[in-house]
Amino acid sequence: MTYSIAIHGGAGLTCPEDLGQEREELAREALAKALNAGNKILSAGGSAMDACIAAVAIMEDDPRFNAGRGSVLAADGTVRMDASVMDGATREAGAVCGISTVRYAAELARKIMKRTPHVMLYGEDALAFAKDENMILESENWFITPYRTEQLEEAKSANCIILDHEKASKGRPKGTVGAVACDQFGNVAAATSTGGLCNKRPGRVGDSAIIGAGTYADNKTCAVSATGHGELFIRSHVAGRLSDLIEMKGLDVVQAAKHIVFSELDEDVGGLIAVDSNGQITLPFNTGGMFRGWQIANEKPVVAVWRNE
Repeated sequence: MTYSIAIHGGAGLTCPEDLGQEREELAREALAKALNAGNKILSAGGSAMDACIAAVAIMEDDPRFNAGRGSVLAADGTVRMDASVMDGATREAGAVCGISTVRYAAELARKIMKRTPHVMLYGEDALAFAKDENMILESENWFITPYRTEQLEEAKSANCIILDHEKASKGRPKGTVGAVACDQFGNVAAATSTGGLCNKRPGRVGDSAIIGAGTYADNKTCAVSATGHGELFIRSHVAGRLSDLIEMKGLDVVQAAKHIVFSELDEDVGGLIAVDSNGQITLPFNTGGMFRGWQIANEKPVVAVWRNE
């Protein structure tokens, strides 16, 4: 059985000049590291879920991505993170929203899936559960970087909401990190994690915490992790709809993903990554760029950012 993994570090890119060469190079290095972490698990016979969590954790620790330590700041200057996971073999799912001090939000979502009768926990109770599970916690200041503080000031001055890779004067808000994988047993899984939107209301919850919007997985169809304008992805039921197109219209994962991104979504709203139980991967997006990477079994890993790659 062919195994594979795909990752994204957010869409919403406009052009290389806005991103900056140093930030791009460091992000590419982190993507390669994340791919390696996930593929190492898959090559040893590990589960798709373990591979997704490992890959996402690398990006949650990297301040260049809008998740974990790199999370954008809400309007009140705090971090409010969302995440979700889904297992295609069992269709079990877990999600968390509005957390501020848990280092690995996607892992917390998995623990909610496995250790509670619920799908989603939020806020203070989610933090209490994380403490009960002895998860790694950090101070609120650990998550707040100078780059994100400056970005929030820019957004407030422009009276707008922006994404981590954008300028206040350009683009629409969109972004997250995520991973999808197919293991050697043909099981698929997905994980998505985000800090949300810069200058958002503190109580806002985006698609990354909502099963069927930002995350979905079913062995019969595919695993999906989306990155984009969260409100639009929630309204369009993006991840679940992609699965539905495979199941009900007989499209393959590549056809279904392209239809969603290029025929149903507005231009410049985001993208997604998806994989089916045969290990087939697709990574369409309709923005200027999307941090992304993929690896199929022992083939050479690929990392890309811009449309023409």
